[in-house]
Amino acid sequence: MSIAAVLFDFGGVITTSPFEAFARYESDHGLPPDFLRTVNATDPDTNAWARLERSEIDLAGFDRAFGDESERLGHRVRGADVLGLLSGDLRPEMVRAVEVIAARMKTGLLTNNVIGMDPSGAIADVVAHFDVVIESSVVGVRKPDPAFYDLACERLAITPNQAVFLDDLGINLKPAKALGMQTIKVTDPTVALAELESAVGFPLT
Repeated sequence: MSIAAVLFDFGGVITTSPFEAFARYESDHGLPPDFLRTVNATDPDTNAWARLERSEIDLAGFDRAFGDESERLGHRVRGADVLGLLSGDLRPEMVRAVEVIAARMKTGLLTNNVIGMDPSGAIADVVAHFDVVIESSVVGVRKPDPAFYDLACERLAITPNQAVFLDDLGINLKPAKALGMQTIKVTDPTVALAELESAVGFPLT
């Protein structure tokens, strides 16, 4: 079946990865490499991060819970510190791809986030190109739960095999692929965009 929609993750795809900021924080604070990602990957469906992205706890609750979870793994880190590391820089080549695709087919933004989007400036301009925006903090479901992708397809009025989905995390791509979506892992944006061009069948520059 031909591709009718492209679905994008936000952080790590349209913007630079927060993992870069995580690494700087770890280096500056004498933490082991990938410590913050280890905390987030421990009990991934029920930990503080997962609950915050589903709006089951507030920011103050996350600050305490993340601190407790990181302390159990050897180093106490305030959740508030981690939240301050999440914003990345827009990738102009990805922004251009969104603009080109939005003019020719359906688009969706699928993001695990910790608070509902209230974008402004350049980010608002990008978000405006999407036909649907699915936010974990708003819908109460987060990637990699298959229900998250089903909701996106329902709102776009497509079947999964009509979609291409871009994310920087394999754990989020696996269930999308199982549903029938074509998936692209974004590590090098240039490589990912070449794969996306091949999938949609037209240039993105």
